[in-house]
Amino acid sequence: MALPPILQNLKLPLIGSPLFIISNPDLVIAQCKAGIVGSFPALNARENDGDPILLDQWLTRITEELDRYNQANPDSPAAPYAVNQIVHRSNARLERDIEICVKHKVPVWITSLGARAEVNEAAHSCGGITLHDVINDRFAHKAIEKGADGLIAVSAGAGGHAGALSPLALVQEIRAWFEGPVFLSGSIATGDSLLAAQAMGADGGYMGSAFIATTEANAAEAYKQMIVDSGASDIVYSDLFTGVWGNYLKPSVAAAGMDPDNLERSDPSKMDFGSGSSKPKSWKEIWGSGQGIGAVKEVVPAADLIARITREYHAAFDRLSGQVSHYR
Repeated sequence: MALPPILQNLKLPLIGSPLFIISNPDLVIAQCKAGIVGSFPALNARENDGDPILLDQWLTRITEELDRYNQANPDSPAAPYAVNQIVHRSNARLERDIEICVKHKVPVWITSLGARAEVNEAAHSCGGITLHDVINDRFAHKAIEKGADGLIAVSAGAGGHAGALSPLALVQEIRAWFEGPVFLSGSIATGDSLLAAQAMGADGGYMGSAFIATTEANAAEAYKQMIVDSGASDIVYSDLFTGVWGNYLKPSVAAAGMDPDNLERSDPSKMDFGSGSSKPKSWKEIWGSGQGIGAVKEVVPAADLIARITREYHAAFDRLSGQVSHYR
C-alpha cells in the first residue's frame, strides 16, 4: 500500500518524534523546512490561567511560517508537521486540544498511551491522518481496529517511553497483517539505521534523541552536552519515573542521588499526565534518551543534523546495493 498523500513527498523518510518539553515551534519548523515531519506534544504548549491559549498560537505560527516558506520555495516545499496527543485518561486537556487541532487542520496526528476512535475521527474530520505508537503487536491491532491510519512501532532502544521488543521482531509481526504506514522508533540516529528500518519493512524512521542536541531544541545545555558525551551503555530502562517503561540517561539519574543500576519499580496506577508528565518535580532533571546517541558528536542546527542523516542514508544505500548485487 502506498503512503497517504500527505507523507509521499518527504525529502527523507523520517519523522522527528515529539519530545516532552523539548519540541517547540523553532525545532518543528526547522525539521519541516529540511524535509522531514516535525512534531511536538500538544501538552508542551502550556499557558497560565487567563492567558491566551498557547497551542493555538503555536499552530498559527507553524502554519504561517511553513506557508511562507512554501510560497518562496514551490519546487521544494516543506514537509507536513504533526501534533502528538497523549490519550491517557489523566490528560484533562485532551478534548480542548483536539478542538484546536481540528480548527487548524493539523495534517498528522500522533497518538500515545491509549487508542480512541473519537480522536481518529476528529483527525479525519479535518483531513488529517493518525499514527498511533505501539510497543507490541496486540496494541497495533487495537489501534488499527479503532481507526488509526498507521503505526509508530516503538521498539527496544527508543528514547523516552520505549518497548522491549527487537525492532526486527516488532516490524515483522506487524507487517504479517498490516500494509499501511509504519514508522520505526528505536535507536535511529544515522542514515544507516534509517535505511535499515526500511529494509526491515517499515516505511521510515522515527527519531528523537539526536534532536535533543540541536540548537533549536528547548533543552538545558547540560542535557544537550550529556547526549553528546554519552552512548548506549549510559542508558537505563526503568518504569520508576512515569509508571511507563522508558530509557533514561544514567548520569542524570545518578545526579538526582539514585543508583541507576538499582532502581525501584513504580506504581502504574499513579500515572498522571495532566501536566504532560507524571514525573515528580524533584525528578525533572532525569533526562530521557534512546540508545542511538553514540552517533551524536556535537550540538548542531536541526538542518545540519538532517543533512548528515541524508548523506549517510544515500551512502548506505549505495554501499548496500553493491553488497546485495554480489548475491544476485
